[in-house]
Amino acid sequence: MSEGYLPYATARATQAEELEAAIARLGPSVASLAEAGLLAGPGPVFVGIGASLAAACAPVWSLRARGVHAWRLGAGDHPLPYPASRHPVFGVSQSGRSAETLAVLESVPPPLRHAVVNMTPSPIAGIATGVLDIGGIRDSYASTIGYTATVAALGMLADAWDGGAPDEGWARLGALFAATEKDLREQVRALAPLFAAATSADFVGAGPAVGSAEASALLFREVVRVPSTGMSTRQYLHGAMESAGGGVHVVFGDEREHAVADTLAAAGHPVVLVTSAPPPARPRLHPVRVPRLPAAQRAVLEILVAQILVEAVAEVRGVDIEEFVFHNADIKVDGGPAV
Repeated sequence: MSEGYLPYATARATQAEELEAAIARLGPSVASLAEAGLLAGPGPVFVGIGASLAAACAPVWSLRARGVHAWRLGAGDHPLPYPASRHPVFGVSQSGRSAETLAVLESVPPPLRHAVVNMTPSPIAGIATGVLDIGGIRDSYASTIGYTATVAALGMLADAWDGGAPDEGWARLGALFAATEKDLREQVRALAPLFAAATSADFVGAGPAVGSAEASALLFREVVRVPSTGMSTRQYLHGAMESAGGGVHVVFGDEREHAVADTLAAAGHPVVLVTSAPPPARPRLHPVRVPRLPAAQRAVLEILVAQILVEAVAEVRGVDIEEFVFHNADIKVDGGPAV
């Protein structure tokens, strides 16, 4: 295990408590940014990479649902300098050291530079005009609490944008997270044998759940080294599902996703359906019910399912959950812990 990280099981065991504490800290911090006028005007552009990019998906959906033009961009996918714009740019990075995200922010005028980070001081926080500090939570190498707390930070920020306020449900989410884990843990762990010989895994989500699909696919690649892809339901329907076979399909959603799951199961493919609605009954279709919540809050519970599942799959496939194969030296800049 890399130095400075918690064991995966330890991070998971304390996650509900840490999430509750982080949300309590974030409330006043979000309010302070709003009072300073930093959460108003043209909608935000969230820039990140990896899990940080996935974390921004449901919050962006929430903003768009309120009529606010907002985006999430892969930090390494944009030519620099970043083009002139009136939209504030929020660099999202748990470590505050992501090289690509820092490069984007450095090319943005200082008044438009903002950051959502778990580590301060850090290079990204150091160049930002406004900083939403998640609180220096210790995380596992394959991110657990760092990811869920980042979703919460971005979700609360989205709720508060342009005169709004964080949804009251955030204050209850830590307790709900703990209760949901208790209710679902054994059910989800029992699904691990579906992946014992899987050659691939598809993770598919409705619009706000695309981030859950992306983050889940990343977890399965990182932790159990199963080739995995995360994508939106509509992209999946436009040809991608034609390659089904030899793998497992994990579908997040309530409406069109039920039909996708039913179609795949009817064709003989194992499907895990993470949903808040009553699921169809069919062999090879394995429903996991989560509470119906606003998009960003629900994203926190959706990734909980993936976290439980990937830990059990690691056991089934005999993979050491703490060991990574590749370590790349150019994705973080110097300055602070490597988490």
